[in-house]
Amino acid sequence: MALLNSSLPGLALVSKGKVRDIYATSDLSTLLFVASDRISAYDVILRNGIPDKGKILTQLSLFWFNRLQHIIPNHVITADVHQMPPETHQYLEQLQGRSILVRKAEVIPLECIVRGYITGSAWSEYKKSGTCHGIELPAGLQESQKLDKPLFTPSTKAEQGQHDENIHPDKAAELIGSDLYEIISTTSVKLYSDAAEFALSRGLILADTKFEFGLLPQSPSNPTLQSRVILIDEALTPDSSRYWPAAEYEVGRSQKSFDKQHLRDWLVGQGFQKGRESGPPGKEGEGWTMDDVVVEGTKARYEEAMKLLTK
Repeated sequence: MALLNSSLPGLALVSKGKVRDIYATSDLSTLLFVASDRISAYDVILRNGIPDKGKILTQLSLFWFNRLQHIIPNHVITADVHQMPPETHQYLEQLQGRSILVRKAEVIPLECIVRGYITGSAWSEYKKSGTCHGIELPAGLQESQKLDKPLFTPSTKAEQGQHDENIHPDKAAELIGSDLYEIISTTSVKLYSDAAEFALSRGLILADTKFEFGLLPQSPSNPTLQSRVILIDEALTPDSSRYWPAAEYEVGRSQKSFDKQHLRDWLVGQGFQKGRESGPPGKEGEGWTMDDVVVEGTKARYEEAMKLLTK
C-alpha cells in the first residue's frame, strides 16, 4: 500500500511538496525529509501513489549523494532514525528507509537541469525554434541525439501548483547573481558528467537530470560563497532524471525509459494537456488516478533503475 501522506503528530510540518514532507525537529539546525509514495507528472500530483517509491527515491539519493560528495558536499546528516532527534524514534516504522535528517540551507531558487541528449521539452522547443531554453543549437539534430557537450538549462523554481518556467542562462544569472550562477552551473555539469559515465558503465544512459542547491549560513568554517553551496533535495532519481537502457538506444525516436515517461505517456493518452490539471475531460475537479497497470509498470521501472545502478 502506498504512503501518500506522512503522519508525525508532535513534529511541526514545515512544508509539503509534490513528493516530500518536511518537518522541523528539536535540533533547529536540521530538517527531517520524508519521501512519500506520491508521484507527479506535468505538475499534476496523482491521486494514488506508487508503493515504496519513497524508499526507492531515498536509497538512490543516498547512493548518489555519497558517490558525488567529492564534487560538492550535500545536506545529508543521517538516514538512520536511531541517530535522529529522539522525538522521531516513535515513528520508526513509518520513517525507516524513506527519511533523511538534513542540514538546513537557504534554497537557491533555480531548477538546475543538465541535458546530455535532446529529448522531452527540449526536443519540443528545438523542433519549433532550433533552440533549447533560448540557447541556439546546431541545425539538423534528431530526437534523442547526444549533444556535443552537456547543456545547462535552468528553470525557475515555482511554488506548488504553479509551473516551472524554462529560462535562458543569462536570465538565471540575473536572478541569483553571476558569481552564484557560475558555481552552480559549473557544478551541475560536473555532477551530470560523473553520474552519466557511471550510469553508462551499468548499462544506462543518463539523458538528463535536475539538481537543486542550497546555501549554508556564512561562518568561520564556510567563509566563502563557494564553501556555502551544497547539494540538496534529491539526486539522480527516476523522479528527477531520464534513464534509458543503453543497449536499446537508437537516435531518431523516443526511448524506452526507467523513469516517469511511462506515466507522462499515459496521462497524455488519457487526454491530459495544460489546463486540465484538475482532472480528465468530463471529470474536472476529481483529479487524476492511475490505472493499476500504470502503477505496476512505473514501480517496476523505478525498481529496475535502482537495481542496475546499485547492484
